[in-house]
Amino acid sequence: MQGATFPDLRCESARQLLELDFPGYAVGGLAVGEPHETTCEMTAEVTALLPKERPRYLMGVGRPEQIADYVARGIDMMDCVLPTRAARHACLYTSEGRRAHQERALHRRPAPDRSPLRCAVCKRYTRAYLRHLFAAGEITAAILATHHNVHFYLDIMRQIREAISFGQLANFATELRRALCGGPA
Repeated sequence: MQGATFPDLRCESARQLLELDFPGYAVGGLAVGEPHETTCEMTAEVTALLPKERPRYLMGVGRPEQIADYVARGIDMMDCVLPTRAARHACLYTSEGRRAHQERALHRRPAPDRSPLRCAVCKRYTRAYLRHLFAAGEITAAILATHHNVHFYLDIMRQIREAISFGQLANFATELRRALCGGPA
């Protein structure tokens, strides 16, 4: 579905695609500069028209603190370059937010991520060691950081599924934004 930030165009696009009776539907052309709230509004407009029993995919979105917002609006799956792009630029997603290897005070001492389900990288290596790899220009740093960031995203999705099963998605979304962005959600 396309239509920029025009609800009428997006709904018309959805109606035409529904006539083709696809096994799933992709929502595109969002998260290209408009505010997050607008992306959510446009997503809600079209997902309301789509069959709930078919997969609904939102293309190219997914800052960690926003994922639950898309799920709440009927999105089943999404993709995003952020976990791998951030990793290549020495940024790790943690339960305290995004951390860059340049934050020397944070990484001088061993301090694995405090999240309850640590990835294989956090179980085996310290942040100090990852910082060293980045400082030394080792490609291994980006590989390990990518593994960590993808694990972080997968864990968010696990937590979203759990929150849905307990009827707590809205609360989870608020707490996730608070944890990752700091301050009130």
